[in-house]
Amino acid sequence: MPKKIVIQVQLKCDKCRTKALKIAAGTDGLNSVAIQGADKNELVVTGDGIDSVALTCILRKRVGYATIISVQEEKAQAKADQPPPKKPDPPTEIIPPIWYCYPPTCQELVVCDPNPNPCSIM
Repeated sequence: MPKKIVIQVQLKCDKCRTKALKIAAGTDGLNSVAIQGADKNELVVTGDGIDSVALTCILRKRVGYATIISVQEEKAQAKADQPPPKKPDPPTEIIPPIWYCYPPTCQELVVCDPNPNPCSIM
């Protein structure tokens, strides 16, 4: 997701503004860089995969005082890139499963002897 990062930088002159823009333009995954604000002291960076902390540290070292004001995801761009959501299909008829009952495989067999003999030796 593309992020919009706003960094407040101490920009005293046009040379400092140009230097800050060049530093921001050198970052990876950058889409756009702009300077905004009433005093032209806010650097707005838009892109995907930008490390806001690393960018702020570099700006502090090379330009001057820098502070992260906000980091937010751009949702308007992401929605424009995605296709519209599909409408759900109408519900289909659910057929319950059919249970089959098979006859038992083992049967009890009762044998009746017509001539019961009490003697078990024979």
